[in-house]
Amino acid sequence: MNRSDYFNYIEEKLNFLSYRIKNRAKINLLDLNIHSETFFAELANNLLKYDFKNANAVKHNMEAIDLIDKANKIVAQVSSTCTGQKIEQTLEREIFSKYPGFRFKFIAIAGEAASLRNRSFANPHKVNFDPREDIYDIQSLLNLALNKPIEEQRALYEFVKAELGNIVDIVKVDTNLAAIIDILSKEDWSEAIASTEIKANPNSFEIARKIEFNNLITVKSTIDEYKIFYGRLDEKYKEFDRQGANKSLSVFFAMKNQYVKLRNRDISSHELFFSIIERVIEIIRNSKNYTEIPYEELEMCVSILMVDSFIRCKTFENPEDYNHVVARQYSS
Repeated sequence: MNRSDYFNYIEEKLNFLSYRIKNRAKINLLDLNIHSETFFAELANNLLKYDFKNANAVKHNMEAIDLIDKANKIVAQVSSTCTGQKIEQTLEREIFSKYPGFRFKFIAIAGEAASLRNRSFANPHKVNFDPREDIYDIQSLLNLALNKPIEEQRALYEFVKAELGNIVDIVKVDTNLAAIIDILSKEDWSEAIASTEIKANPNSFEIARKIEFNNLITVKSTIDEYKIFYGRLDEKYKEFDRQGANKSLSVFFAMKNQYVKLRNRDISSHELFFSIIERVIEIIRNSKNYTEIPYEELEMCVSILMVDSFIRCKTFENPEDYNHVVARQYSS
């Protein structure tokens, strides 16, 4: 279930980040706290629809305030210290006199804040602050993520993956791609599979034209990220061919089959693109030949296959005279 996969990934990464921040603070290593301010600004913007900016962009080392949303008149502190004393010390700061009418949010990135929401706090500057509504911790942020619509949850997953995901291990990608191609080739594709030509060197101009033609501008960053694997996949397919197994056709058919099934639904091109990826992931995970792969790696590999099939004309419509390969130039 995609919703479960997205949430589990987000939950794992946020809790691990919180754990590291808490334990590094015990030995006075605070670099993660500093870097986390910008991350949690973007996370809050995603979850709460705010427009937080890092306060350091306004004034370096501003006291008590880490994030500012001028449009919505909100200021926030991001803290690894989750105590009532910390909140009261913050509310005492003179800086709040410079932000009349602003609401204060306290975001605890380590520790649980549930007990703090039932407390009252000294608030000498009469800052707009309701503990029941304005104190967040990792658990409350995760509760917000859990109840987001699937499209927003996917966007949140992509953001967290970009910020906290592991650096790509090319050797592991190669191994996983080979395993996934092999799984798809063993599925029962009863319909006839038309032969196709495999060529290298994708034509970036033509790809951009196809993206625009299919109204996939919002997916362009994903296509740009994974089209670099085109040549690597080409070698994989050629290696299978040398072994007498034309497995590329099964992969293309898997993508094409899902595209045909989903394209007439009342969904955007963006949703269609990612729905194909999600369906193929389901096929792989339900295969009797499947050996567990971490979801992040599985999703990345299927995205690579999806982008490759898009470039090679197997999914989505082609603009007139679309040519996805660059002609090779030979010197005499």
